[in-house]
Amino acid sequence: MIGRPMPSRVRAAYRAEMRAARTTTDPEARWRHLERAHIISQPWPWPHTANHVAMFALAVRLRDRREALGQVVRIIVAAPGSALGRYPEGNTGRATVSLTQPMPMPADLAELLQTA
Repeated sequence: MIGRPMPSRVRAAYRAEMRAARTTTDPEARWRHLERAHIISQPWPWPHTANHVAMFALAVRLRDRREALGQVVRIIVAAPGSALGRYPEGNTGRATVSLTQPMPMPADLAELLQTA
């Protein structure tokens, strides 16, 4: 997907999830929105990296050292992984999940990305 812009429908969904993560006050809801945004963004280097930066910021805010450290590693590998098409589809992007572990994708996101 390198050099290929994010389709407008996908970009709108990504932005909606990122906006929801910023505006909700419940930390668990923030993580859910960031995880969904992560799944959406994986094929595109810069949105994928921006998502991990947002995850890092939330981990720091919550004083979750393990998650913050895991996000630092993910920030480093996100763009190259996306650019090379080497990312585990459906992976939520959290530090509690292996960097290389594919995961079942929510049906609505699978449909969205399939049409991209």
